[in-house]
Amino acid sequence: MHTDLASHLHTPACNKLIEELKACHENHAFAKFIGICNTIDDQVVKCLKSERIARSAANRAKARERQARYKERLQQGEAN
Repeated sequence: MHTDLASHLHTPACNKLIEELKACHENHAFAKFIGICNTIDDQVVKCLKSERIARSAANRAKARERQARYKERLQQGEAN
């Protein structure tokens, strides 16, 4: 199971792979159950994982900045 595959949530590279996967599923209605689309699916999973890792790194960086500003305000409040 994948995360939401809406195009506005992903990079153009991942969107291209997602479209290929959807086309494979449409073109191979029954063969998809025996794994004909698995190679494209694996590529989609790798792409989505790289996006998730990048989002996590960006969120961690933002959290560190917020924590640093909070600590700075806290120290200024104690000094006054």
